[in-house]
This record gives sequence, structure tokens and C-alpha cells, in this order.
Amino acid sequence: MPTPLPLLLLALAAFAAGFIDAVVGGGGLITMPALLLGMPGAPLPVVLGNNKVQAGTGTTVAAWKFLRSGAMTWRDAVGPVIAAMIGAVGGALLAYRIGTAFMRPLMLGLMGVMLLWTLLKPDLGQVHAPKYGLHHQRGLAILIALALGFYDGFFGPGTGSLLIFLFVAVLGFDFLRASALAKAVNWASNMAALAVFLARGSWTPMVGLTMAVGNGAGGWLGAHVALKKGSAWVRIVFLAVVSALLVRLTWQVFKG
Repeated sequence: MPTPLPLLLLALAAFAAGFIDAVVGGGGLITMPALLLGMPGAPLPVVLGNNKVQAGTGTTVAAWKFLRSGAMTWRDAVGPVIAAMIGAVGGALLAYRIGTAFMRPLMLGLMGVMLLWTLLKPDLGQVHAPKYGLHHQRGLAILIALALGFYDGFFGPGTGSLLIFLFVAVLGFDFLRASALAKAVNWASNMAALAVFLARGSWTPMVGLTMAVGNGAGGWLGAHVALKKGSAWVRIVFLAVVSALLVRLTWQVFKG
């Protein structure tokens, strides 16, 4: 059990992660290293479980704020939310059976493509211009949510950023609306994976709940700022977070 000072630092890390996660995803870039440092020697499923506990609060608060703002609607979110839950349960169960180390090189490539694609298309995500009819759009959103929900339950880092990129590049959303729908999907995958980890006792209540308070506060603030600043600002934060994820994954891969 961490002492008060490490708990405080974990709560601050969760606050920062909640803010970033609400805007463009990638909060795990902050919380996973913080948990590994703050809980040395803890089994990986316990670390993952605590991460899901704290992330669940921030995604809940941010998704609710986006929903109330009108940046997304219930009808647009229901299908992807259900799909993400189904995928996340399958991914979390698989994480107990096989290792996830092979995912890092794959993610490194995906993050590199996302960064280059967004940099080379400066107008990408600036205007909300859906590419498909409503039914086709919702069907594709469900497929994206199912795949990324599975990934989030199995491995996790960068899920929110991947969702935003796919909603922008594939569906034609602007960054703000993509961030809103991504937050709903990420909330669903977090809750479903969390249920698996909690059912197996893979968490530490004091750590998870303390970080949850910080993450919830950060999630509220991040969603508030994103709604106020708009798509252009969200795009800048997206590029910064994806670049940071790329650096971190590169270091992990080459470290071995």
C-alpha cells in the first residue's frame, strides 16, 4: 500500500491524465508509468485494474459533459457504446491468457501513421463533414468501437487517440465531435474491462479510488476546455499527445 505522499502524486498524475484523456485520449501515457513507479512489484493485472478504476471516473464525467453540450447525441452513441463493451470484455479476458508485449511495435507503426497523416492534412478534422449517410456512418462507428474496445481491454494505451483519428479520417467528423464520441466509446470499454478486473480482484481500493477522484476532476476540466476552445485547439493537443505516445513506444520497443 503506497504511503500518503505517493498517493498524492498518483492523484495528481490521474488529474493530468483525466484532462488529457477528455480532450484527445492518451491519459494512460501518464497513469501507467505513475502506477508502475508508485506500486513497485505489483502484478500487471493489478496495475491494469487500478488504471481502469481511475480512468472510469474521468471518462464518465467527460462523456456526460460532452453529451449535455450537444457535441454528440444518444442515438449516435448507443451502438458504438454496446459494441465497445462487448469488445473490451473479450480483450480483457484474453489479457489474462497471453502477453501484450508484441502490441508495442504494432502501436509504434500505427502512431507514426496517425501523426504523419494528420500533419500532412492540415485541414483534417477542422470541419464536420460526414462522408456517409447516417445509417452507414453509424454502422462504421460500431465496427470501429468493437475493434478499439477489444484493443482497450487487451492492451489500452492510445485508445482514445486511435478512436479520434478513425472518427476523423474514416467518418469525416471534426476533432471536437470525434473527441466527444470517442469519449463515450472509451467510457464503455473502460467500464466493461473494469468489470472483468474487479471480478477477479485485480485492484487496490485505496489507490484506485484516490486516483479516481483526481481523474474525475481532470476529466471535467478537460471536457470543459475542449468545448470552449473548439476543434483547432483539440487538433493541436492531439498532435502533441500522439507525438508523446510515439516517443514513449519507441523507447519501450528499443529498450526491449
